[in-house]
Amino acid sequence: MADITDYDLIVIGGGPAGYAGAIRAGQLGKKVACIEMERAGGTCLNWGCIPTKALLKSAEFYRSLQKADSFGIEAKQIGFDFGKVMERSRGVSGQMAKGIEFLFRKNKVDYIVGRAQVSAPGMVEITEGEQKGKFLKTKNVLIATGCKARQLPDLPPDGERVLTSREALVPRKNPPKSLVIIGAGAIGVEFAYFFNAFGTKVTLVEMLPQLVPVEDEEVGKGLQRAFEKQGITAHVNTKVDKIRVGKSSVKMALTKNGETTSTEIEAESLLVAIGVVPNLDGTLGRSVKLELERGYIKVNDNYETSVKGIYAAGDIIGPPWLAHVATYEAVNAVSAMFGLHHGGRVKIFPGATYCQPQIASTGLTEKAAKEKKLDYKVGKFPFSASGKAVASGDSEGFVKLISDAKTGEILGAHILGNEAPELIAEYVLAMNMEGTIDEVHHSIHAHPTLSEALMEAAAATTGEAIHI
Repeated sequence: MADITDYDLIVIGGGPAGYAGAIRAGQLGKKVACIEMERAGGTCLNWGCIPTKALLKSAEFYRSLQKADSFGIEAKQIGFDFGKVMERSRGVSGQMAKGIEFLFRKNKVDYIVGRAQVSAPGMVEITEGEQKGKFLKTKNVLIATGCKARQLPDLPPDGERVLTSREALVPRKNPPKSLVIIGAGAIGVEFAYFFNAFGTKVTLVEMLPQLVPVEDEEVGKGLQRAFEKQGITAHVNTKVDKIRVGKSSVKMALTKNGETTSTEIEAESLLVAIGVVPNLDGTLGRSVKLELERGYIKVNDNYETSVKGIYAAGDIIGPPWLAHVATYEAVNAVSAMFGLHHGGRVKIFPGATYCQPQIASTGLTEKAAKEKKLDYKVGKFPFSASGKAVASGDSEGFVKLISDAKTGEILGAHILGNEAPELIAEYVLAMNMEGTIDEVHHSIHAHPTLSEALMEAAAATTGEAIHI
């Protein structure tokens, strides 16, 4: 252990939690290192959020060209080069990763490519990579190793017949002719939209009663109707059984409401999108015993674990498994460890799904409000009544607002439609400020904009919406 370097903080993991925490510590003038086993940006930037959004933008643009005639534009012989579509997504990821590396240099963060292990409190060992065998001494450790895709038992991904989201992002020349996607959460529906846009026959299978199960029921039903119009087959309340992987296809049976259907499904590939599991492999030495909950690291309101000086943030501490939440947690964890004021644990946050129509939400669903036996009201406004949405040719979907019946305080907001993830920020801010439907309603919104629908939904709660 002759070669030991002292740090104020060592961050293990370079994703949205890890790199943000490291940069924040660097801004505070601390000596900090960030250790990432692959490339700066982690799964989100390299194999998740960013490359998928690049793919989805290509799909959206291609779909827009196909309806150019409705705008009075002649666009004939429209085609695509799937290989270039995939290459573009990798290029976007590469560009963003270089941006993170620049920010590390700017904030004097030591960036180490390798695998790390907390061998003891205050001591981190590089176990893989060019600096293998090196020990780093530190006052604090921030574990931000994230999650990895959950796999089905005895069905490892092979990159051809069986895929997870990671294998689906590996460049290929042609899309699969047919694809079954197990799981209709955000990852499942985003890939369903993408592959369907480029001609793949897509079948979605979800074991719960609706697509995007964490969203409001009306959003799930609205998305299913939209997907079926696009040619995507969706099965809810359905499980996959008897999966058989062959040389050129995957076969399986469907079980709906506990009964196996007579129809067998066969597809060129199978995409497993059934969630994530914590990624702690090799991160903790034998002498480091952290308190876990369902495999995730348990932390207090300061993001400190059961061992003093060891903190954790991001997906590794459990749901909601969102990149922007991970960044928030890591920045607050760094503030906490260095004795600064911080925002504590996450309470109000937006969720976003980038298929078309897009989805965004925050707060309670209507079902959750009912289960809590709250006295609430609902305001709803369709984009078909929005001048901007109709003029843009994207009038599918709605804004739904749930508020306290007595005070008008906003309890939850749900948007299905174009630019939903951009629009939801107004409601998140309003909820953080304990805003009411009246305050949103009486804030003048520019006309014509999609954001007017937010105002109209608030007004609709009390029957005051003008355009419905």
